[in-house]
Amino acid sequence: MRIRHLAAASGLAVLGLSEFASATSTDPSRQPARLDRVEIVEDPNDPRKMSGSVYVVSEEDLEKFEHTDIHRILRDVPGVYFQEEDGLGLRPNIGIRGSGSGRNEKISVMEDGILVAPAPYAAPAAYYFPTAGRMRGVEVLKGPETLLYGPFTVGGALNLLSTSIPEQASGMLNAEVGAFGTQKLHGHYGATEGQWGLLLETYQKQVDGFQDIDRSDRGTGYDTQDYVAKLRWRSAADAAFAQQVDIKAQYSDEYSDQSYIGLTEADFRRDSTRRYGLTERDRMENRHKGFSLRHQIAFGLDTVLASTVYRNETARNWYKVDRINGQSISAFLNSANNGNAAAQAALDGSADVAGIQIKANDRSYTAQGVQFELSQALFTGEVRHDVVTGVRWHQDEVDRFQPVDVFDQINGSLVYQSSIAPTGSNNALEDANAFSAWLMDHITLGDLRLTTALRYEDINTRLRQYGDPGRTVISTRRSNNVNKLTAGLGATYALDEVWTLLAGVHQGFAPAGAGADRGNEGEESLNYELGARFRDGSRGMDAILFYSDYRNAVQNCSVAVPCAGGATTGSTQQGEADVYGLELALTADLYSQGAYRVPGRLAYTYTRNKITKSSDDGSVLYGDNLSYLPEHVASATVGLEHSAGWKAYASLSYVSSMCIDNQCDREYGIVRPSNRLFETDSYVTVDLAAAYPLTPAAEVYVKVDNVFDEEKIVARSPAGARVNMPRYVGAGVRLSF
Repeated sequence: MRIRHLAAASGLAVLGLSEFASATSTDPSRQPARLDRVEIVEDPNDPRKMSGSVYVVSEEDLEKFEHTDIHRILRDVPGVYFQEEDGLGLRPNIGIRGSGSGRNEKISVMEDGILVAPAPYAAPAAYYFPTAGRMRGVEVLKGPETLLYGPFTVGGALNLLSTSIPEQASGMLNAEVGAFGTQKLHGHYGATEGQWGLLLETYQKQVDGFQDIDRSDRGTGYDTQDYVAKLRWRSAADAAFAQQVDIKAQYSDEYSDQSYIGLTEADFRRDSTRRYGLTERDRMENRHKGFSLRHQIAFGLDTVLASTVYRNETARNWYKVDRINGQSISAFLNSANNGNAAAQAALDGSADVAGIQIKANDRSYTAQGVQFELSQALFTGEVRHDVVTGVRWHQDEVDRFQPVDVFDQINGSLVYQSSIAPTGSNNALEDANAFSAWLMDHITLGDLRLTTALRYEDINTRLRQYGDPGRTVISTRRSNNVNKLTAGLGATYALDEVWTLLAGVHQGFAPAGAGADRGNEGEESLNYELGARFRDGSRGMDAILFYSDYRNAVQNCSVAVPCAGGATTGSTQQGEADVYGLELALTADLYSQGAYRVPGRLAYTYTRNKITKSSDDGSVLYGDNLSYLPEHVASATVGLEHSAGWKAYASLSYVSSMCIDNQCDREYGIVRPSNRLFETDSYVTVDLAAAYPLTPAAEVYVKVDNVFDEEKIVARSPAGARVNMPRYVGAGVRLSF
């Protein structure tokens, strides 16, 4: 079916359903529809309203430890995996239920319900993630309802909630100083007067870093600035139809002295925070601009039409070592790991080496779109239908123009030799045009709630690589078209006021990106979940079994996460895979008496996985494992709170060792010198935090992250062993006004 036909059909459906809703939504006992909603989870405290597995990290949760690293924030969410890279959370790698964690490329990342990745269709693994430290909450959604929030539905959706415009004039200021030269400032002020609302916000953080570069006094940290402005207009109280217009503008920039190169095994065990001198010039510059305009209008009590226009612009340049003496950085470090004395001497700076290529990974991205979504309640007798239907037109583009500078290492210093103009994969344009349509119906009949969902994607991608810097000669041209219709079905049944059973199945999909060859249908999966939920005041429990059957599994190749054989561009199909496990979340007041309260929380994920069908090229074989997918992830938090306002918390988290590629646990067909080089370490992290109110409007806090200073190999990608953040001690103040 062609796009114009789908668009026309969707438009007719919206109009027809709107008229039907106006005729049937006549119950005066129901509340008017909300027009300020940007959450994707309806009510986390009511299990009967959640058709699938959901988890919300609230503003109160975020304030306990004042984490600004999204990896640390998500440790408390079952079913979520992460692969650390820099120890600071600058380059998040997040996966859900086996989707793959490299650059968040298989999950739908949103801010306030709007796609925020630089180019989600053309380059899903692009480097950008919203500033986690300025968010008021994080939502994770899995199960059939994820079909509302594509294009990536194989695992789940991640929605970051930004600061809201307050109803009353108010503001907040948070300042923190700490180890590694850390300085943080976060503030916002907003007000609503009559029909108008306004919010201004800034988040700024500077860190010197915890690594030391050989023979250099340069830092290894970062400096980031983030600014947000929001403007809101609401219709008058006596207007025939309630309306709201929200405008949001955001700008951020980041300068970070980070490298792709980690350490050899031996060097890590001697000094885990060392960095090689040949990475001295590595530096990332990243700028992001975001704009959205959302109009909402309520037709009656339960019918809302939301129209959104959005645009994101991202520009980044990561100037970093790409090749050494003709070898990739991964191959060069592997040589040193395998006992090559010349490679080790070059890394140490004690030997001269020629041909160190430092590439300016200079890329610019644009992503823009318009979407319409109609939410309404329909009644047929005693059966209630909460229907959501929507359409979206989206375009994104990537411009790669990446020159290379060549240096020689002479007497331990980098000496410039020449430059190489961009050609081929270093000089390319990639673009995507996509049309999406979705329909979901929550059917409520007494204690039973059924969820049906459909999603359609029509995606056209194109890649052009140029053989000359002037872009007059096209050396490679690829295009692809994918049409995908997916469906989901979920059910919840309320046994009583506190216990709910749930079950769901949905077809997952993940597009392959603009580098895919013609005929690449992207990744597909069939996902199941079955479990129970309990909510009773402060006590809560979620226990959910999940099983994902990945068909036509696809990996997008990058330097950070290379495909089998070392490919760093395009995509590769990995056969088929099974991922299954258990998600468990518990919350309760362990003690509550008089002025004291002891809240507790536990999150645990058990996961197993296996390749069930070999890839066509033989690089992935039956019985192989998926990379960076830990068997056990757990976290436990306990607190002590007093009615006077002071509070203290302790958190323990555990991540088991992970294989870094598909061959780590291979039972046959390969001989390796040591499995240790193809696994990460298991590690435990303990964090402490305490806060004390000076006045009703002022609070001081202290925090210690990684109390026991556990320094482990948490990743071996992009190249070499990488360490988590060592012990961090910080102190801050929160002011409200």
